Amino acid sequence: MFALDPRLEQDTLPIGDFPLSRLLLSNDSNYPWFILVPRREDVSELFQLDVTDQLQLWRETTELAETLKDSFDADKLNVATLGNVVSQLHMHVIVRKRDDAAWPAPVWGKHPAKPYSAEEVAVIRERLRLVLTDDFTFLEG
Repeated sequence: MFALDPRLEQDTLPIGDFPLSRLLLSNDSNYPWFILVPRREDVSELFQLDVTDQLQLWRETTELAETLKDSFDADKLNVATLGNVVSQLHMHVIVRKRDDAAWPAPVWGKHPAKPYSAEEVAVIRERLRLVLTDDFTFLEG
């Protein structure tokens, strides 16, 4: 049974589900920082997903990245799987702008997280609601 890593649960806000992955918003308003977590047990590396799931994760990552680039007017998107702190497989998709708090450096550890207000989260959820396709289900929250 799929369970979200406690650190991801603590540091993110749930947005919804693609067919394979849970979409989370990192609770750091310095950057629009999204995380896709395949809903599979005991997977820490991409190669541990079967081929069908690997392709699906890439489709979801690509769809999300394209959506975020347009919706958030990104100058660049950072897409990565690291897993050094949280071993559960997860894909970061981070909207970068030339005027963001860390540009051009990586976002990790650059500035303390600045939590979103409820109103800011509602705006992001509504922005995504307008552009995510029919294969996405929003979670209430």
